Amino acid sequence: MKKHIPNAITCCNLLAGCVAIVFALRGQHEAALWAIVAGAVFDFFDGMTARLLHVSSPIGKELDSLADVVTFGVAPSAMLFSFLSAQCSMLCEQACDTTSCIGHYASTIVPYVAFLMAAFSALRLAKFNLDERQAMGFIGLPTPANALFWSSLIVGGGEWLATSPYYIYGLLAMSLVSCYLLVAEIPMFALKFKTWGWQGNQVKYIFLITCVPLLLFLGILGIAAIIAWYVILSIFTQRT
Repeated sequence: MKKHIPNAITCCNLLAGCVAIVFALRGQHEAALWAIVAGAVFDFFDGMTARLLHVSSPIGKELDSLADVVTFGVAPSAMLFSFLSAQCSMLCEQACDTTSCIGHYASTIVPYVAFLMAAFSALRLAKFNLDERQAMGFIGLPTPANALFWSSLIVGGGEWLATSPYYIYGLLAMSLVSCYLLVAEIPMFALKFKTWGWQGNQVKYIFLITCVPLLLFLGILGIAAIIAWYVILSIFTQRT
């Protein structure tokens, strides 16, 4: 019986991702963010539970990847798609008097670029399952980190982003950078501790300490700032 508990928790992650997608496509981005956060919590506890109960199975590994694709790949892509669709439509209405203008057609196509992140998230998870180098760290940006970056950026910084006339191009460029980081051969540290001492854990402790002011001063947007800081810190300290 106990061997099914981690799989049940993983299914909760999958359900949270499905709920997040529904909220995202309805334009309820904050609700989608919290559904993704719930999925991340379930994702953390399914692995922990499997280790505590000393149970693991091939189906559990495959199920975990499938759930992660939905929650951390499709859900944030749906949030970005929904956000870009609304913003492109608004800009097109301001610039075009008819639905026959080039801008109208572009506004219906551009948002679909967001789903490239879902494809690259799936590729990243497939690589992770076969890569034996990632026991104590990551090669490329973890999908939960990418999902939390985009969901918190849209919720916490959506209004701020819309103040720039070039923000749509910026978001598209950033989404392509995310796709690259997901599959890039860039070592990134994991918050796993063999010992609790400072020696050997300096980067992890520095990261955790600096997360506090970012959350306090930036709120939800601080989550996106933390992920960006994580990537920068990894690039400068983990690359060999």
